[in-house]
Amino acid sequence: MKVVSLNIEFLRNFIKLIKYRSFSDLAKDLSLSQSTLSHQISQLENELKVKLIDRTTRTFNITEEGKIFLKYAEKIIDLYDSCQQELEKYREEGGEDIIITASTLPGSHFLPKYIAKFRNKFPNANFKITINNSKKSIDLLKREMADFAGIGSFMDYYQEDFDLIKIGEDNLHFISSPHHKLLESNKDSVKFADIIKFPFILREKGSGTRDIVKQQFKEYQQLSIKLEINDNDSIISAVSDSNYISILSEHIARKAESAGLIKILKVEKYPTIAKRDIFFIKLKNKKLSKLKKKFWEYLKL
Repeated sequence: MKVVSLNIEFLRNFIKLIKYRSFSDLAKDLSLSQSTLSHQISQLENELKVKLIDRTTRTFNITEEGKIFLKYAEKIIDLYDSCQQELEKYREEGGEDIIITASTLPGSHFLPKYIAKFRNKFPNANFKITINNSKKSIDLLKREMADFAGIGSFMDYYQEDFDLIKIGEDNLHFISSPHHKLLESNKDSVKFADIIKFPFILREKGSGTRDIVKQQFKEYQQLSIKLEINDNDSIISAVSDSNYISILSEHIARKAESAGLIKILKVEKYPTIAKRDIFFIKLKNKKLSKLKKKFWEYLKL
């Protein structure tokens, strides 16, 4: 019997490809060229002497042989990862990457203090953090492109599919330029009926802020939405020198207000637009290596 040589990275990417169902999307997230990814799958097919992916149709289809191989590929990766975790017990100094994808608020305002303190205690922990919106962060976690995610909303996903730690709370508020026409009367508060007279900037689809606003503030449909922007700093910049109105996290808005860039609006009958919890999550019952487990337990304290 011929001995088959299988590359662990190729196996992982094959498993991910079945979840993505798209060469181009997976290649983009892996920072590979599509041709490189395709070559990896072809290498597996050549070693196994079977076709794993049906390339004769426009739709993505896994072959029957591919389904069989997927089952065993997942077992091989599980065994390999378990072996690595066992071997890690005997590695005294080796570093470990901890990959986190997070939306702006947890990624830029909540998690950094925990990461800094943890690294002081465990300097061999190498944190890699990318800022995405909540939906993208959960998508990457589900596809096992990250170990953990920091989110402000579970979007369309079931909370029960994840292990979670509450790391903070947040309120959402209307904001405007410090020199906005709404503030000319010098009153302590403004009316919602006046807010809807001005153009409004909404966060992009997939944003936790947008999702929570739609869930909790039904009056948002009355807003004059003219722009969608996917970055809080860009929203602050756009609002600070215009007559646009927007909604921001209180934590982010307070800093921008202290810098004189925007003004948090007190709206009659709506002291807070919406409230939300901020979570740090991982896949349900996901086995963690030594340092990742330590960081998870550290956040639970």
